[in-house]
Amino acid sequence: MERLNRKERVAAILKILSDNPNKVISLSFFQENFSMARSTLSEDVTILKKVVEDIGVGSVETVAGPTGGVRFVPSLREEDRQSFLKELCESLKNKDRIMPGGFLYTNDLIFSPEITNKLGIIFASYFRDKEPDYVLTVETKGIPIAMMTARYLNVPLVIVRRENKGAEGPTVSINYVSGSKRQIQTMSLPKRAVKKGSKVVFIDDFMRAGGTAKGIIKLMEEFESKVVGVGVFIEAKTEKKLVQDYISLLILNNVDEEREIIDVKLKNN
Repeated sequence: MERLNRKERVAAILKILSDNPNKVISLSFFQENFSMARSTLSEDVTILKKVVEDIGVGSVETVAGPTGGVRFVPSLREEDRQSFLKELCESLKNKDRIMPGGFLYTNDLIFSPEITNKLGIIFASYFRDKEPDYVLTVETKGIPIAMMTARYLNVPLVIVRRENKGAEGPTVSINYVSGSKRQIQTMSLPKRAVKKGSKVVFIDDFMRAGGTAKGIIKLMEEFESKVVGVGVFIEAKTEKKLVQDYISLLILNNVDEEREIIDVKLKNN
C-alpha cells in the first residue's frame, strides 16, 4: 500500500473500525497494513478517539493484552437518541397508520435501513455489557431490527421459526401461550443454532403481553442457555406483562379507530 499521511491514515483506520463495530482489531494489523511504528499508531488512535467523541457517534477503545487492539463502539448522544425516537413517535401518530381492528401500520419504519440502523445502535448500547453470544428474534418483522442489533454487538443473528423447517435438520420445538390471545402457539429452532451454555439477547418489533418473550426464555432453557436481555421497539400498554425485565423504546397507550387518535410516547427505561 502507498504510504499515507496522518489524515489519510486516521480516515482509513476509522473506516476499518466502523465497518467492524465492536470488534477488536489488533494493533499489528494496522502496523503491517500501513507500515507504521507502534508509537505513530498510538498517536493516530488518540486523535481518532477525540474525533469520534467530538462528533458524537460512539467511542474508540484500546484493549490491552496479547490479544488486544482497538475497537469502535457505536452509540448515539442522549439528545440525538431522544430526538430520533420523538420523530418516530410523531410519525406513528399519523391517523393513516390505523388499520382495522386497532392495529398500527409500522412496516415502513421497521424495514427502513436508516431507521433500523439507529435502532440497532440503541439496543446494542443497552445490551453490550451483557456480552451476549447471540441475538435472537422470531420471524418475521423483528428481523431487521435484530439484524442491526447483532451487527453492532458483533454476534450472530438466530431466527426462531413459527414452524419446523425440515431442511434445517433436527430441531427443538416448544409450545407456549400467547400473552394477548391466550392461544397455544409453537416455536422451533435447529439444535445446531445455539451452543449449550450461551447468553442471548431477544429483540422484537412489538410486545403486547410478552408471551413470545416468555416462550423464548423457555426455549433457551431447552438449549441450557440464558436470555440475558429482552428489547422491543414498541410495547402495547397492558395491565400485566408475562416478563418483567425488558427494554422498550416506545409505548403504545391506545389506538382509537373511531376518533382516529394514536397515543404513543417514549418509554423511560
